[in-house]
Amino acid sequence: MLRIIGVLLLIPILDILLLVVLMGVIGWEVVVLAVVLSALVGLLLARAEGRHTLRKIQQKLAQGEPPTDELLDAALLLVAGGFLLTPGLVTDAVGLLLVVPLTRYPVRLAVKRWVVVPYVDAKTGGFATGNVYVGGFPGEGGQQGPGQGQGPGPGPGPGGPGGEDVHDLDEDAYDIGSDDDRQR
Repeated sequence: MLRIIGVLLLIPILDILLLVVLMGVIGWEVVVLAVVLSALVGLLLARAEGRHTLRKIQQKLAQGEPPTDELLDAALLLVAGGFLLTPGLVTDAVGLLLVVPLTRYPVRLAVKRWVVVPYVDAKTGGFATGNVYVGGFPGEGGQQGPGQGQGPGPGPGPGGPGGEDVHDLDEDAYDIGSDDDRQR
């Protein structure tokens, strides 16, 4: 989390440094014009892409399918709008990268892989993505002996091939007690 905050703090610093350097080279009027025009063009693109993404979400919902990619696109477009509204050339460049579908696609895949899937796995114990622990009882640290854990059937653990924890109880062990004992 600290890395993400660090990167987010680096972007405005880079923006300020770039603006100062460009003002010394080409003048402040041209720099201000470039910042305003890049933000305006980017916001117009974000608006058009947002409408297109909303239409795709509605189509997926009408077909009864979950609009997962489209919702991630919508979230990335919101982030892009925030970057485009922030004055600066670096933030505008990042915003434009998130607005254009060709460059948004790899960002969406990365967000899915490194943010969404680990979060969902952590919240559901792996059930949502299929990464469920199936290797015996959780927390079991026993060693597998020869012939254990191979082939179908239960692995090592209670009732497993080793039979260490299997107890045969006679019929008396299942008797709870007489009616007099239950009333007490």
